[in-house]
Amino acid sequence: MEAVIETGGKQYVVSENTVLKIERLKKVKGEEVEFDKVLMLKDENGVKIGRPFIEGVKVIGRVQREGKGRKIIVFKYKNKINYHKKRGHRQLFTEVKIEKIVK
Repeated sequence: MEAVIETGGKQYVVSENTVLKIERLKKVKGEEVEFDKVLMLKDENGVKIGRPFIEGVKVIGRVQREGKGRKIIVFKYKNKINYHKKRGHRQLFTEVKIEKIVK
C-alpha cells in the first residue's frame, strides 16, 4: 500500500517502513505523528485520488530524530562595484519512519 501525503508544503510518496526527512515538526524523538492530508492512496483495490484530500485516511509515523541538513551557500555578487555577500543556511528537518497507513 502506498500513499502521497502533504506536509511542510511538499508532497511525499510513502509506504510502510519508509523513512522521510521532512520539514521540522515540533515533536520529540519517539513521539507519534499523524498525517491526515493524504492526496492519493494505492492499495489492492486500485487507486483513490482525493479532491484535494481523501477523507478518513491517515498515515501514522514515529519521529526518529531531528537535525540540520547540509549547508547551502548563497553568494550574491555585482560586477565592478565591489559588492558581494556570502551567506550559509542549514535547513532544520525531522526524520520520520512511517509505521502504517490507516483507511
